[in-house]
Parts: sequence; structure tokens; C-alpha cells
Amino acid sequence: MRKPDIHDLLKTRFGYDEFRPLQVDIIQTVLAGRDALVLMPTGGGKSLCYQLPALCLEGLTLVVSPLIALMKDQVDALRANGVAAAFVNSTVPASEARGILAEARSGRLKILYIAPERLAVPGFSEFLGSANVSLIAIDEAHCISEWGHDFRPDYRNLRVLRERFPNAPVMALTATATAQVRDDIVGQLAIPEARQFVASFDRKNLTYTVRPKRRAFDALLELLRQHAGGSAIVYCLSRQNTEDLAADLGDEGIRALPYHAGLDASRRRDTQDRFIRDEVPVVTATIAFGMGIDKPDVRLIVHYHLPKTLEGYYQETGRAGRDDLPSTCVLFYGASDRHALSGFIEQIEDETERERAWQKLRQMVRYSELHTCRRAFLLDYFGEVYDQATCGNCDVCLTEREEFDATEIAQKVLSAIIRTGERFGAAHIVQVLRGGRARRVLALGHDRLSVYGIVRDHDRAELHEIVSLLENAGLVRRSADQYQTLAVTPGGREFLRGREPLTLARVKRVEADAPQPRPGLDHLDFDRGLFEQLRDLRFRLAQARNVPPYVVFGDRSLQEMAHYAPQSCESFSHISGVGRVKLDEFAGEFLEVIRGYAESHGLVERRKPQRETRRRRNLRREGSTHRQTLDLFLGGLSIADISRRRRLAAATIMSHLEDLIAADVTLPLERELPAPERLTRIREAFATTNSRSLATVRGLLGDDYSYDELRLVRAWLDQQHRRNVDASGHTAEAPPS
Repeated sequence: MRKPDIHDLLKTRFGYDEFRPLQVDIIQTVLAGRDALVLMPTGGGKSLCYQLPALCLEGLTLVVSPLIALMKDQVDALRANGVAAAFVNSTVPASEARGILAEARSGRLKILYIAPERLAVPGFSEFLGSANVSLIAIDEAHCISEWGHDFRPDYRNLRVLRERFPNAPVMALTATATAQVRDDIVGQLAIPEARQFVASFDRKNLTYTVRPKRRAFDALLELLRQHAGGSAIVYCLSRQNTEDLAADLGDEGIRALPYHAGLDASRRRDTQDRFIRDEVPVVTATIAFGMGIDKPDVRLIVHYHLPKTLEGYYQETGRAGRDDLPSTCVLFYGASDRHALSGFIEQIEDETERERAWQKLRQMVRYSELHTCRRAFLLDYFGEVYDQATCGNCDVCLTEREEFDATEIAQKVLSAIIRTGERFGAAHIVQVLRGGRARRVLALGHDRLSVYGIVRDHDRAELHEIVSLLENAGLVRRSADQYQTLAVTPGGREFLRGREPLTLARVKRVEADAPQPRPGLDHLDFDRGLFEQLRDLRFRLAQARNVPPYVVFGDRSLQEMAHYAPQSCESFSHISGVGRVKLDEFAGEFLEVIRGYAESHGLVERRKPQRETRRRRNLRREGSTHRQTLDLFLGGLSIADISRRRRLAAATIMSHLEDLIAADVTLPLERELPAPERLTRIREAFATTNSRSLATVRGLLGDDYSYDELRLVRAWLDQQHRRNVDASGHTAEAPPS
């Protein structure tokens, strides 16, 4: 029997046109029977790496996950796509669990999720002995390693799966693992020959921003109002912080619920469910919240307090924009948080652990005080080289900066560091330079130094910024301990001796608003009114099915619907996230809303470009709907004739012809064109407006010209352009875009 094509399954089952980086290689590796270790950041598409091959293999795919909430969400999503999946964990009654295992044993299930503890449950070993397991996927695989940040002893029992099913490939997946942890994973699971895949840690759709912790609550309110209509998580340092902040937000009219480990399990579950189902837009949480939540449309992550580590910060920001749409991550940074964390660290009794905690906090502080690209710093921390001059999507790279002559101020700062003995932090140096009367400055006699009070014309914030700029320039270094004392580097001393001029770049606007995500980054200019109506429909359908809204369709799908305004099932099937099952179940209701809105607001369907070359080849496949239209058109039938013959809207037939042209099929469109004088006017209108928008061209020409007529001419112009390119052998001037 011919095995299913993975590209066809990607579209028909999951509704996507393209794989993400590494996914094809990973899937083909396990389909070839090889083990794999997958290191892919949160939101990178790990789940598909085992869900899709499960549909290609004859037996059962067994997925081990410690995250109970994630199991249910993923099973809901798989069932919505027509995949037979189930889970067995501590929330499932014993009688129901026996029924699920019986289904898995009989072959009626393709994917079964289990918790690692299940291996120790009486009777489960007998199930394994009778099950036809063809793939084993171990999620959160770092939990098997004592070197990892979330070691779980039950994971050590998973080695038995390799022993029980020696011929089934094992796929271990994790979002965070050092080289040492990766080695431990393959050793503990007995998969020494596993092919290792390490994806980029760069989340291009995330905007990273650090804001000073001044009037932070007012700034938070503004952020949440800017992102109204989306979901947000606000991370806090303590349990009390989460409850106080949720109450304060509620007083301002923003629905928010707290979440922390001190709440009883039912309340935590209720908060999580209401957030996932879009019933509550904001959760104020400790780091206890987020693990196992598969919500793809979180648009804002705020760290209201300083995180303890960059690993934790990266993992928590990774819960934003898992659908690849632009999302924002904001960190409020102030010295008070740093001091609070210092107190926690000082309570660590083990000296080695305490020193490690100081090192991690030091890196977190460095990130927060950066004046260079934050994305580059994060990637470098995780061992990935970022070779771009600017990322264009963090506050440092987005904020306008200005160069200034820093020669004199740098000399004064460096001299103050040396004169005080290179034994003090930035706050003390700033006090000395500004002539402060702090008790310690006076007690140490630093008010009698020649550098005392020589920079009274700069405020504290400016001087702290300059110290950071000098550190970034390699002229100053900070100690790695809790005191963060400043010292002048050899390069700094050479600068003082040489008296060479020094130019630095600083923020031009001190009080800049938080940068917004880059327009055009995987982002459509969609109709907001239609999008909101589609969101309302999605919410109602999800409520009726008792699933999260994103299980029906994600935001990306709704944005495409609100941009392309599909008018037929054929064009609706091209929307991202629309597979065969969802097309059958949801197309009618969504098309009804789209058509009604389009009619009342004058929207015209736009053709979605088909980028996947495999799909373009399939347009001409024998028996395909496009091939049927092509054969009739080449046979001499008009668009109107084909519409009647096939009982499809004329707009759908036109969509077929446009898709065929995009796939380099030459069509005899000339017989359908309007009279020569009308054709000339339409061509001139497209050239004058330099736009493919039918509404724009019709606005220039007037209501005497129909959208169908303009659409036909646009398709003909596209075909003419392609002919010119082929004839010249090089790229000609492109038609309007």
C-alpha cells in the first residue's frame, strides 16, 4: 500500500501549506526508522514532528508528557482535525482509562498520550505487551536528566519503552537543553545513535522590550489596553503580587485572574481553562503558570518583576505568539527587584548553588541594562551566533539613537572608578560624580576626591546609561558577584592614556513608548471589523463543542479570512489551518459571515498566492478541481459556461484560472477580454495606481467597470508579464503588487 505523502497530510489534516524549518527532516528520519533528539524552542512546531508521522505509520504512536493540561488541549486539536487520539492520566477514571487502552490495542487510536507515571500503574505493562507501538515520542525530554532544570525521577523509567519496542523509533523532544543535558537524554533513553536536530532559538515574531520601573502600573494599564482583544500573561515575583495586581487591574476595568502554586488545584484549573477559552484575557502569575498551555494566540507577555534567570525569561516569553504572529514581550526593570532577588540568593546554603544563582542573576541584569541588540544577546547566551547588525525588533534596535562625543564624560567616569579603588558599584560612582551626600560617600572620604561633584549636569539615569555604554564598549567591566563592582579594563586605561576621541550612541528619546511589532512581519492588512465577527463566531462554535477557540481556528486563519474574504469552499480551503475535516465542518458558517460582511461593506475576494510548488503541480493533476476547469476552458467554454456546467460560482472559476496562471499554465484569456477601448483604459488604470487592488482601480475608473471584468484583465496582465519574463530570459518589470 502506498504511504501517504507528508505534504498532502500537512494540508488535508492540519491545514498548512508549508513545513517549518527542520520539520521535514525530522519526520523523514523517524519514518525511516531512526531515533531522533529534537531541540526546538517553544512555539517552534515540535508536536507536528510526531503527530504527522503517526498518520503515516500503521501502528500506535505513544506520546509521553508530564503536562496534563497540554494532553487535553492537543487531543482536542487532533480530534478537530479528524485524528483519532486520546490521553490517559490521573484525571481519567479507571473504567474510562481501560476503555481507551482497549481502543488503542484494537488499532482504532493513532495517538495515545500518557504521563510518565503511567508506566508504574498496575496493568499498564500488560497493555504494552499487546499494543502495536510504531513510534515513541517523549516530550519535555530534559526531565530525564539530573542536569536539566526540571528533573523528574519517573522519566528514568522510560528506558523500558526502548527495551519493550526495540524496532519502534524513539523521538525525544525538548525546548531547553544544554549539550550536557542532550548527552544525558540519549544515554538515559538508550538511543545513542539518535540523529540530533537543533533549531534556531530566534523567535523573529517577538518584540523584546525593557522599560524602567517608574509608574509601572500605569504603563502596564496602557500596554494591556493597546493589546485589548488579545490574551496576556503578567509574570510577578511572589504569590501576593499576583493577587494584588489582579485586584488592581480589576478596579481599572480589566478582567484578570491570579495564578500561583498556593491556590487549590480546582481554582488553578478553572483559571487556566477560562484563560485558554478566551473568557478571561489576562492572568497575573508566578512562574508556576504556563507549562503545558498550548494557547497559540498570547499576544503580550509582561514581566512585572525581574526574572531570576535568562533561561526562565526566555521560556516564559516563548509563550507569546506561538502561532508566529507578531507579539510583544515587555520587562519592567528596577533596582528594587534586583535587591529582592539578591536577598533570596543569600539564603541559599550551598555555596556552589549560591554562586551559580549569582551568575544567572548577573546575566539577567546585563540583559536588562543592554544598549545593544537584545535578540543578539539572548541568542549568544544560548550558543547561537546572530550575525545581523540589527534585529529590527527589540527596543534597542527600534528606538531612534543618536551619536554623541563621549570623550570627556568617559574620562570622568573612568577616573572616578579608579580614584575610588575599583571597589564600588555604579550607584556609588554616580553618587561621587554628582556630588552626593550619601553617608557612605562621606564616611569613606570620597567627597574629598578630585572627581567628587565633577558631573553635576547629568542626572542619575544618564550616568547609569553611560556606565552601561562604557561596559558595552569594553572600557569598563563589572564583577560577577552580588556587589557588581566596577573596574576599568586595559582598554579603558589605554583610552585614558591616549586621549583619543570617543563616540557613543545613546537613546535619542528617553521616554519612548514601547515599540510595536514590525508591520509586515508575517502580518496581513486584514479587515478588523470582519476579523471581530469571525472571532465571535469562533467563540460560539468553541463553546458549543467545549474546546478552546484556537482548536476551531487560530488567529492566523481568521486574519487570512478577513484579508482574502473567500467566497467559496474552494477558496476557503486555501486558508491556512483549513484541512479537509475543518473544511467540511466549518466552511458553511464562516462563509456565511464572510459573504454577509463583504456584501454590506463592499469587500471583494482576493486571490491567495499559492507558494507551495508541490501544490502548484497538483493543480494540473488528473481529476483535480483545477484540472476540470482547465480542460473545459481549453475546450472552448467560457467562464460563464464552465460556471453553469460545474455548478460553481463564476468567481470560483476565475480563482481556478488565476491559480493556474500562477502555476505557469498559459491560458487563452484573450477571448474573454473586454472591448479594446475598455481594455486600454483598464490597463492604464492598473499602471497609474501601481496596485493589484481591484477596489483601488475601480475607484479610478468608476462604477461602469465591474469587479469581474477588472479581475479578468488583471489575470491577463499577470500572464503577459510571465510571457515577457520567459522571452527575455531575465526578470522584467513586475506588474503592480
